[in-house]
This record gives sequence, C-alpha cells and structure tokens, in this order.
Amino acid sequence: MDLNADVGESFGRWQLGDDDALLRIVTSANVACGFHAGDPATLVRTCAAASAAGVRVGAQVGYRDLAGFGRRFIEVAPDDLFADVVYQIGALDAIARTQGTRVRYVKPHGALYNAIVHHQAQAEAVVAAVRAVDPRLPLVGLPGSVVLERASAAGTPVIREAFVDRAYSADGTLVPRTQEGAVLHDPGQVAARAVRMAVEHEVTAIDGATVAVDADSLCVHGDSPGAVELARAVRSALDTAGVSVEAW
Repeated sequence: MDLNADVGESFGRWQLGDDDALLRIVTSANVACGFHAGDPATLVRTCAAASAAGVRVGAQVGYRDLAGFGRRFIEVAPDDLFADVVYQIGALDAIARTQGTRVRYVKPHGALYNAIVHHQAQAEAVVAAVRAVDPRLPLVGLPGSVVLERASAAGTPVIREAFVDRAYSADGTLVPRTQEGAVLHDPGQVAARAVRMAVEHEVTAIDGATVAVDADSLCVHGDSPGAVELARAVRSALDTAGVSVEAW
C-alpha cells in the first residue's frame, strides 16, 4: 500500500506543514505546483528533500486559486484547464529534474479533485492534459470517479486513492470540509481507519453506513494540524498489521 501526503504548500515566509518530517514517513509526495500553493524556492527545497528521502514526486495540480488554497470550485473552460494542468506538470517536472528526480504521477488538488468526481468536461480536460504531457503518467483519483473512468478508457494508468483523515459520505465521496466532522484529527482513529481500508477494504461513512474502499494509495493531508503525528500513527499501524508500505 502506498502512503501519500500533500507537501510543498508553503509560500514565501508563510510556512505550512512539516514537509521534512512527512517525507521520512510517506512513500509518495504530492507536491504543489504554484497555483494553489507553493512558490518556486519552496518547490525546489521540497523536491530536493523528496529525492534525498527516496520518496516519489507527484504533481499536485489545482485551480488557479492561491487565495482560496485551491478549495473553491472554479467554472474554468476546458481549454484553459487543459493549459493550466500542462503548465503545472511541466513546471514541477523541470524543478524536480534539477534535484535528481522527476514527476512520476499527477494528483489533482482540493476543489478540482472533488469536481472531477462528477464534472465530465473538467475531468476530460485533466485527462487530456496529463496524456499530452506523458500518456504513461498515472493519474490519482477517487474510485468510481468520472476522471478515473475517462483516464482508464484512454489508456492512462490510474491510482485509486482513499483518505484516512477525511470523513466519507454513504456514496463513497468525501464529506465537504464545510460540514462538521469532515476532517479527522485523532491519531488512533485515523490509524485504525487506515488499517481497515488496507486490510478489509471498507470504511464507515459519517452516517454509519459501510462503504467499500478499493485503494492503491492512502492519503494523509500535510496541512492538517498534527499531520506528522497522524502519518506516523498510520505508518506504524500498517506495519503492525503486516501491510507492506511502498510506492505502487
């Protein structure tokens, strides 16, 4: 089971998360590309740290929304979204290459990630952008989402993802962050959910329903309070349960 986290989300003097600590725990790093977070110097440092730790770098592409941290839906035209995604992948890959690594996968961020679960036009634009850069680049997304369906149909490798620190709705989508209980902070609870997802392939939804989870990678949000503690608890619990934690 792969374990990923969002990193590189600081901007200038504004620091978010402990990327160095997270990169000693996870196996894949979703690195911001400058549109929702991350300035060039931050991205250089993050890619250098990931390379030194042997952690795979992924491009975390998002809406052009620094002020909203990429968590506000934008009705962007498909052609513009295509261009924005290509730009972000290319910029991060150039930075990664200067630090002895490269972009190995693409994961949409925030509101874009949630939108392309159902938004067909934007999902198709994201898939087209990834394929235009490199059709071999895997695309990370929510199981059952339109974007993974479109990617699979086009021949793009897909990585199915589950979130250990986010609440689920009964339909398998994430509970909106505006709703109470959407983000989980207790390390014990989060670690137990991770093991259940990896071993039993299920999770309890916010309404008590059991939701099937078929994931290749588990995500811990790097910007959450106590993210490092959560990631350590998840990694330890997976190791104890006999789940091999490695990049896909």
